[in-house]
Amino acid sequence: MARERPGLSAFIIAKNEAARLPRAIEALRGLADEVVVVDSGSTDGTPELAERLGARVFVRDWRGYGPQKRFAEEQCRHDWLLNVDADEVVTPELAEEIRRVVREEPPSAWKVRILNVYPGDARPRPLANDYNVVRLYHVEAGRYRDHPLFDRVETLAPPRQLRGALWHYPFLTWHALIQKQNAYTTFQAQAARRRPLWLLKARLAVEFPYVFLKTYLLRGHALGGWKGFAFSVALAHARFLRIVKLIEREESAD
Repeated sequence: MARERPGLSAFIIAKNEAARLPRAIEALRGLADEVVVVDSGSTDGTPELAERLGARVFVRDWRGYGPQKRFAEEQCRHDWLLNVDADEVVTPELAEEIRRVVREEPPSAWKVRILNVYPGDARPRPLANDYNVVRLYHVEAGRYRDHPLFDRVETLAPPRQLRGALWHYPFLTWHALIQKQNAYTTFQAQAARRRPLWLLKARLAVEFPYVFLKTYLLRGHALGGWKGFAFSVALAHARFLRIVKLIEREESAD
């Protein structure tokens, strides 16, 4: 008698993602046995849309990335878990690998490469290699850390590597990117631990050029043409803005 295939739960945290969530959920059809969506107060109909697409939806006030994802884990019915953001899409190659892991591997954790896609592009830039983090794991192998900013899976053993990738659509327009970064850096400044004011001011002069060069050259966005250059500038500006807001917070607290 054949052994029953273990189930896979995919979970997504979201807020105002009606424009991007359908693509994320559609890519999970035929892969995940259930999709759990945890919404944190959308005003664009995201929860209702997720339900129409077949997801199990929970609404919970925002408490940070780690707490939100840990809550989502607890709502999942299966032992194998796949975390996908609302602006990410599982590629067919990755889906096939995940099926094999769930079917054949013991409880374990697996890293997934996350590749950015610029607005208007159909696929990631050449040689894209933006992030590589644990996204597929068994409940016996790891769990998201309870941290408001740094949402990473803490594993009991070193994670293994999947070859396939998630395609990440971080913003639909450049205007949306700036709006997203402004809101995110404000949250970062509010949630970050206290830091010496002198150190933050010292970082002002180097933060922008350091992040730009790291993003443009080391992360390969130089291969993305003008969009890669613009993305590198925008990311460096966001990191600079975060430092400015941290300085503002520290000075107002004195």
